[in-house]
Amino acid sequence: MQGKLKHAPPALVALLIARAFGQTAPPAFEAASIKPSTAEPGSGSGIPSRKGSISARNVTLKRCIRGAYDVEESQIVGGPKWVDEDRYDIDAKAAGPAGDHELMAMLQSLLAERFKLAFHRETRERPGYALIVAKGGLKAKRSQPDAGSAANSSRTEIDAQACSLRQLAQKLSEVIHLPVADLTGIEGGFDFQLKWTPDDMQAKAPVDLATGPSVFEALQEQLGLKLEARKVPTEVLVIDHAEKPTEN
Repeated sequence: MQGKLKHAPPALVALLIARAFGQTAPPAFEAASIKPSTAEPGSGSGIPSRKGSISARNVTLKRCIRGAYDVEESQIVGGPKWVDEDRYDIDAKAAGPAGDHELMAMLQSLLAERFKLAFHRETRERPGYALIVAKGGLKAKRSQPDAGSAANSSRTEIDAQACSLRQLAQKLSEVIHLPVADLTGIEGGFDFQLKWTPDDMQAKAPVDLATGPSVFEALQEQLGLKLEARKVPTEVLVIDHAEKPTEN
């Protein structure tokens, strides 16, 4: 057994150890490549997935943690400074067909193996916002029951289909860089387009040029929702350890 482990790749080592102790090995990609990205910050494509593979471009470790563990970036704290600065291109392939949930579980294993990621979770009261229904009531349109979920976002808009209000709260948190908790109590998916003008764009506009609403105004006018400032209990993922991966 020791002879086999000495020259075996890490994924195989984990599998052999798990089998030896009667445990199920964590899901892992069959092959993965991680290389530093040469693209400019802000030009990333997130973590697009196809059946059985992911191809992420210009992503930070923090962005990968966000996708792998389904948390907002504002909920990821601690760790060295580079986790939110250094950018990578990641291509990884599973041994067979795999859906998004399986791929993100494999990404968790990849982060632990290649970035030596270790963390713990805790709940903290943090300044943020509660997403609630505004006085006039919800204006977003209900999705069809069998509609697939999709959302495209930028600095000025969110275009979504079959998006839950919890998912909207997550995207709003990324826009305003503070925790947003969905306290609407409304389940299900919605189709909507939310458009606003960022504060910095409004500040640079000529005085005589009309600008669009802020994200706070747009949310109430277009979707019938409101952000209310308050401290919200927020589960945070605290990075205990991370290392830069070797290029391959």
